[in-house]
Amino acid sequence: MNRTVLLTALLAGATPLAPLFAQAEGPNADPAAAADDQRGDAGDIVITAARTELPASALPLTVDIIDTEELTQQVAIAGSIVDAVANLSPSFSPTRQKLSGSGETLRGRSPLYAINGIPQSTPIRDGSRDGYTIDPFFIDRIELIYGSNALQGIGATGGVVNQVIVPAPSEDGISGRALLQGTASSGFEDNGLGGKAAALVSYRAGAFDVSVGGAFERRGVFYDGAGRIIGVDEAQGDVQDSKSWSAFGLLGYQLSGSARVELIANRFELKGYDHYVRIPGDRELGIPSTSVRGTNGGEPPSNRVETVSLTLTDSDLAGGSLVLQAFFNRSRDIFGGSITGTFQDEAIAPEGTLFDQSANKSRKFGGRFSYEREIAGALTATIGFDSLWDETEQSLIHTGRAWVPPTEFRSLAPFGQLNLGLFDNRLRLAGGARWENVQLKVDDFRTLAFYGGREVGGGQPTFDDLLLNGGVVVEPVEGVRGYASYAEGYTIADVGRILRGIREVGVDIDDFLDVSPVVSNNREIGIEVKRGPLDASAAYFWSSSDLGGLLVLNEGGVYDVQRQRIEIEGLEINLGVQTPVPGLRVSAGYAHLSGRTDSDEDGVVDIDLDGANISPDRLNLAADFRRGPFSARLQGQFYLSRRFDGENDALENDTAFVGYETADAVLRYDTGFGGVTLAASNIFDAAYITYNSDTISTNDDLRFFSGRGRTFTLGWDVRF
Repeated sequence: MNRTVLLTALLAGATPLAPLFAQAEGPNADPAAAADDQRGDAGDIVITAARTELPASALPLTVDIIDTEELTQQVAIAGSIVDAVANLSPSFSPTRQKLSGSGETLRGRSPLYAINGIPQSTPIRDGSRDGYTIDPFFIDRIELIYGSNALQGIGATGGVVNQVIVPAPSEDGISGRALLQGTASSGFEDNGLGGKAAALVSYRAGAFDVSVGGAFERRGVFYDGAGRIIGVDEAQGDVQDSKSWSAFGLLGYQLSGSARVELIANRFELKGYDHYVRIPGDRELGIPSTSVRGTNGGEPPSNRVETVSLTLTDSDLAGGSLVLQAFFNRSRDIFGGSITGTFQDEAIAPEGTLFDQSANKSRKFGGRFSYEREIAGALTATIGFDSLWDETEQSLIHTGRAWVPPTEFRSLAPFGQLNLGLFDNRLRLAGGARWENVQLKVDDFRTLAFYGGREVGGGQPTFDDLLLNGGVVVEPVEGVRGYASYAEGYTIADVGRILRGIREVGVDIDDFLDVSPVVSNNREIGIEVKRGPLDASAAYFWSSSDLGGLLVLNEGGVYDVQRQRIEIEGLEINLGVQTPVPGLRVSAGYAHLSGRTDSDEDGVVDIDLDGANISPDRLNLAADFRRGPFSARLQGQFYLSRRFDGENDALENDTAFVGYETADAVLRYDTGFGGVTLAASNIFDAAYITYNSDTISTNDDLRFFSGRGRTFTLGWDVRF
């Protein structure tokens, strides 16, 4: 039987992610009971990323929660937070299955990754490594806010992916958990084996608590569905043939019954072993690139991130709720070396002989304040202030040249929100404003010889904008909610790429339009039904930006940014049903996206966005079963074909993406002393080309990457 027909028959009627409603569980919470709570009353949920204590049902937003159990399942299947989100959300693009997330989008735009609200992105020079900044073992749940918004400040033009860390211990004494895990390809090849060990130990004594943990993971090479080693991404970095470790610490003190201070520290590093080199494939024959033993030279690609935050919360301060946070974040992204044309400079070495590689270094610190209080019982008001300072540079390691000059970024943003409940909260009106004041500071610099060796005058351009949002929520009967909203998002269009790619003579940063921020406008209409066994939602949205940040591959094989008008629209549908069979839930999710841009700068969009800027339509199906100590999940992702209308190498008038489908399964049994989990990704061992490789760099046989084949993961975890 055709595997697509078989999978559809098995899963008919199933979603990976319908809107869920939850509260954070304690460290010793029962996973099954926690999952039941997640599907409880719609008024229970509090989304911390929304900067309010109001329930999600009071917000005119599309919000999803990936709870503890779901996250554990998806990480067992795919191994990372990015893949977990991509598997469950049909509006998220297929991942590249590489260390770099360049081109991975939510609703056609870049999402903001955060840890407890702390931004992990590098807005000045986007290294696209922000999905790999903490080990999933230390994450309790994921909060997804869809669509452009300024709730978390700069960067959330596609939405927010907020990773909420594990909670503090709820009882006095020692508690903790541990994980041992092994991974293998379907052929159980020695070089494809991987393993992971992680542990977290917590102690609480009265008002004081502390948690410390560590995680180490080694990954082998990845094999595709045809049994070939997948080509390594030597330039951007790869997850295969790598090692990672993470150190985590949490120190808390309960100042009073309502006030708590908490210090969190995390250090994460993922580094390639550099055991393999890439061999080109053949696009005309449909043969993907592969890898053989060898060394690329230079320092292996890696990603290192350190994050520290100090947070004070008080849920009963003068009748309101206070959140005060200070944070520090430092990252270093090292990219692979090569003798690419971009690095050549005859003043240093003969053309075609100069080897180099770049390192993206970013350091940022900031503060966040918000205070929320209910007024007269029906009106809730929130005020706050966010600040961020970021200094980033991208240098060439071996020659000491500056590719992106040291650039300073400063953002100051006061904001206010109102939420008015009428008719016993059957009608809610919400709205607010955020004033973003941004300054860039760039000293005089010289571009690389590849770009003409231009002398560029530095400057301190300042931008400010009032970002508005508003919406209405109607709940005519309990469990049925409709909403409409308008929200503006704000980000910088990868200033680093723009600065390093300047080719014009006499450019002065103070009046250079291309470094202007991206302001995106998101309009959305949605409905949710949560009654009895039914959990369903539908949302239609459309967004636009006059000066978008379009990624375009140059002749040197490096992405540049073009400032063009962008328009995106889409439809999302999710359906979940608790069947008459005890413990069985089936679900389905569908997303349709279309995006166009203005290629000739006449103010009218005229060509489709390519695969680096828009994801394909997708259908997700899933079935979950839970009874007693046993639980299981079967899921499938169907990526539908897409045609691109345009007039450049990446946008061809024929079908640029033919589509593919994959299926995954995970089984778990709680033994009474820990739980055993067996997961299999791509269970039918489908052979396919990844979406990004199939639609971008269509003349490059080196970047013709296949997707990962069938992979098994066996793990044991225990709580004490």
